[in-house]
Amino acid sequence: MTVPANGFSSQTNSANPRIAPEEIAVGVVIGRASEYFDFFVYAIASVLVFPQVFFPFASALDGMLYSFVIFSFAFLARPLGTVTFMAIQQRFGREAKLTAALFLLGTSTACMAFLPTYGDMGMAAIAFLAVLRFGQGIALGGSWDGLPSLLALSAPQNKRGWYAMLGQLGAPTGFIIAAGLFSFLLANLAKEDFLTWGWRYPFYVAFAINVVALFARLRLVSTKEYARLLEERELQPTDVGELLKTQGRNVVIGALAALASYALFHLVTVFPLSWISLYSERSVSEFLVIQIAGAFIAAACIVASGWIADRVGRRRTLGTLAIMIGVFSGFVPLLLQGGDTGQTTFILLGFALLGLSYGQAAGAVTANFESRFRYSGAALTSDLAWLVGAAFAPLVALGLSANFGLAYVSLYLLSGAAGSLAALSLNRALEIKD
Repeated sequence: MTVPANGFSSQTNSANPRIAPEEIAVGVVIGRASEYFDFFVYAIASVLVFPQVFFPFASALDGMLYSFVIFSFAFLARPLGTVTFMAIQQRFGREAKLTAALFLLGTSTACMAFLPTYGDMGMAAIAFLAVLRFGQGIALGGSWDGLPSLLALSAPQNKRGWYAMLGQLGAPTGFIIAAGLFSFLLANLAKEDFLTWGWRYPFYVAFAINVVALFARLRLVSTKEYARLLEERELQPTDVGELLKTQGRNVVIGALAALASYALFHLVTVFPLSWISLYSERSVSEFLVIQIAGAFIAAACIVASGWIADRVGRRRTLGTLAIMIGVFSGFVPLLLQGGDTGQTTFILLGFALLGLSYGQAAGAVTANFESRFRYSGAALTSDLAWLVGAAFAPLVALGLSANFGLAYVSLYLLSGAAGSLAALSLNRALEIKD
C-alpha cells in the first residue's frame, strides 16, 4: 500500500493499519465536546442554581460571587492534574491514565447530581461541592491524550490551520447541548422543582456522555499505530522540572498568546448570564436561546478561522483578532445596557469574535517547543492559558461591574487583548533572534 507523504493513509489493512488525520480529528472532537459539555453544565449551574442552593444565606450578588470562587477551583487544579497523571502514564501507560482521568471526571460530575443542599448539611454541602469541583479540574488536566498535538503534526502543511480548529468545535458543541438542556428545564419546570431536582438532570447526562467519550477515545489511543505515531513524533511525557527550566518561556508565551480569546470565552458565556440573572427582567431561558444561537455562529467562525489561518498565518490571525477584541471591549457597557437589542448584539458579535479567535487559540506557539517537550509543553500551556485567561473572568467581571460599573469589564477585556498582542510580538522577536 502506498503511504502519502504525511505518513498517513485513510485506508487500513490488517498487516499495516494506518490512522488518518480525519480519524484523529474525530477522536479530538468527541473528547473535547464531552469535556466542554461537563464544563458548561457546571458553569451554567454556577449562575442559575448554586447561589440559591448552596449560598442562600448571602445576597444574590454575593452568592453568585461565592459560586464563581468555587468555579475557579477546577482551573487551579488542572496543572496539578496534568503533572500527576503524566506520572501515572509513565508508570502504567496512556490507557490507564486516560481511563483513570475520565473515571474521576465522570465520578466528580455524577456526584454533583446527588449533592445535599446547604439546607440539608450547611457548610459541609459547600465543602463537598468545592472538593468535587477540584476533582473535575484534576481530571481535566489528566485527560490530556496528545491527540490535538498529534493532529497538528499529522496535518498537511497547507491545512494545519484547518485541522487545528477541529478540536475547538467541542466548545460550541458542548455549550449548545448544555444550554439547551437548562433552557428546556427552566421553560418547563416550576422554579421550586428546578431548584429541587431539575438542575441535577444535566449532571446525569454529563456522566453518560463521559462514558461514551471514554470508549471512543480508548478505541483510538489503545491501538499500536497510535502508540507508534506518538513515539515517532516524540509525543511522550517528560520531566516537568526540565520542561520549565529549558522551555519555560515558550510555556508562558504560549499561554499569553491566546489570552484575549480565553478572557472573551467567559465574558460571552458565563458573565452575561449572571448579569441578566441579577440585573435584568429578561427571561433567562430565552437568553440561553440567544446564547445558543451565538454558539452556532461561533462554530461557523471556528471553521472559518481554519480557512483564514491557512492563508494568512495563525499568528497574524490571532493578532488581528486580539485587536478586534480590544475594539469590541469598548462597546461592552453600551451593548449590555442597551436593552434586549443591545444585549443580543453583544452576544452574537461576541460569539463571532470568540469563534474566530478561539479556533486558532490552541497550541498557538507549541511549534516552538523542542519535539521531546511538545507533549507535556502543550498540556501545561493549555492549563496556564485557562488559569490566567479564564479561571477568574466571571468572578472579576461580575465583581467589577457590580461595584464600579461595566466600563471596568471593558478594561479587563482590553488587558487580555493587550497581553495577547505583547506575547505574539515577543514570540516573533524571539523567533527572529533564534
